[in-house]
Amino acid sequence: MNTRMNKSRFVTPEDQSGRLGRVEMLVNGRPAASRSGQWFGIQEPATQVTLAEVPRGTSEDVAGAVDAAAAAFATWRRTPPAERGQALLRIADDLEADSERLARLLAAETGNALRTQARPEMASTSDTFRYFGGVSREFKGETVPLGPDLLSYSVREPYGVVGAVVPWNSPVLLAAMKIAMAVTTGNTIVVKAAEDAPLAVLAMGEIINRHVPAGVVNILTGYGPECGQPLLESPGVAKLSFTGSTVIGKLAMRIAAERVLPVTLELGGKSPAIVFPDRDDDDTVAGVIAGMRFTRQSQSCTAGSRLLLHKSIFDSFLEKLVKQIDGLRIGDPLAEDTDIGSLINEKQYRRVCSYLTDDEARAATTLTGGAPAEHEAQEPGFFVHPTILTGVDPAWRVAREEVFGPVLVALPWSEPVEAVAMANDTHYGLAAYVWGGDISAALSVAHAIDAGWVQVNRGGGQLLGMSYGGRKESGLGHEFSLEGALEGFTHRKSITVNLAAAGR
Repeated sequence: MNTRMNKSRFVTPEDQSGRLGRVEMLVNGRPAASRSGQWFGIQEPATQVTLAEVPRGTSEDVAGAVDAAAAAFATWRRTPPAERGQALLRIADDLEADSERLARLLAAETGNALRTQARPEMASTSDTFRYFGGVSREFKGETVPLGPDLLSYSVREPYGVVGAVVPWNSPVLLAAMKIAMAVTTGNTIVVKAAEDAPLAVLAMGEIINRHVPAGVVNILTGYGPECGQPLLESPGVAKLSFTGSTVIGKLAMRIAAERVLPVTLELGGKSPAIVFPDRDDDDTVAGVIAGMRFTRQSQSCTAGSRLLLHKSIFDSFLEKLVKQIDGLRIGDPLAEDTDIGSLINEKQYRRVCSYLTDDEARAATTLTGGAPAEHEAQEPGFFVHPTILTGVDPAWRVAREEVFGPVLVALPWSEPVEAVAMANDTHYGLAAYVWGGDISAALSVAHAIDAGWVQVNRGGGQLLGMSYGGRKESGLGHEFSLEGALEGFTHRKSITVNLAAAGR
């Protein structure tokens, strides 16, 4: 593994206040400080230099944003769908034109590499607004043939104010997904940005607010208990959309249950990647690396962190895998030759390292990576080498818990039924990957896996138009598609007319 720990070129160590200074929230179409007057710093993970300060939002700020969104909803819901779609298309164009600035900001605050992650995320963000802007005319109801004298039809109506909470791993894309689905269906929205990475989301929000009326899209910053939870609990919110950990997702669901609110949850995962014996090749290795999201430090809920290899190719496949991984470059997220950046913060760094230093890890075989050496731990930034562990018992926590870091466990199997049983032996059910030359056999396994999003011979991320969502403790509802927007952000109203009584 090639390691470079260069300081970021976005902010220098001498500029401790951060070049961006103070960046305000967006409420009712305008910049807004917190009503408490408090601020907190956003660190650049790769250097631990303060990048900017943002408002420390509280329940008072939530109330103001929700009131603004509620006032805007009365008009926005009556805006023709085609007009809403045109606004999203203009947003997409402006985001695309400003993508390099936003990508550099995104890389700086998340630690994700500019070339491999931040630029692609910004490209996907523009595409997200363009996709939902393009399908805005397709939010249709149905007619039901109840008889010649009855006209029965349904219409899709928005819920109202959507309360959305987004995480720090892909903050711009995930915020864009919720915003685009909500506003194109006629809702208004209040987004609580991740406290570790709100800056690019706020920058996107400035662009969005050029094209929608004041109050349609509001973005808050703050800590979860002080800002996120009050948003989820706000009586003015009619729909909840949460992406993050399963633990907090369950809290959101309990809050929704109290008021019988619709809720969309995209939560954690411990995804399997099953490799058949006829796919012992470099292309499949590259696909496994992509599916493990190593170039995002594996800070992804869809990371294929359980590699289930047929025993006949176990050693040879891992040899190829180690070789490709060791060719990746880790270091400064803003350097053009960096493949892998920094973990988001010290808390996450210590959590990931705990899986590499406990008794189970010491009992396993480490093929590459492992816990950072003592001298590396002294460097600025939270860098962890991609790690492959073998000799792991499937019952160990590293094989069962979501590490949310670059730790891959490899497990052997003999028969497809065994691979499926291993894949399904988890309380998660978000993603899965199957690699096989015999498409019939691969599809048989894909259909047997308890996951909401399964890919065969592909390790890339979600594509617009896919129905993406989890099963079991990985979530409820779907995103990334027209169907997901309809199911998650509108409700169906049924209307029946007695035509025989017309004119009486």
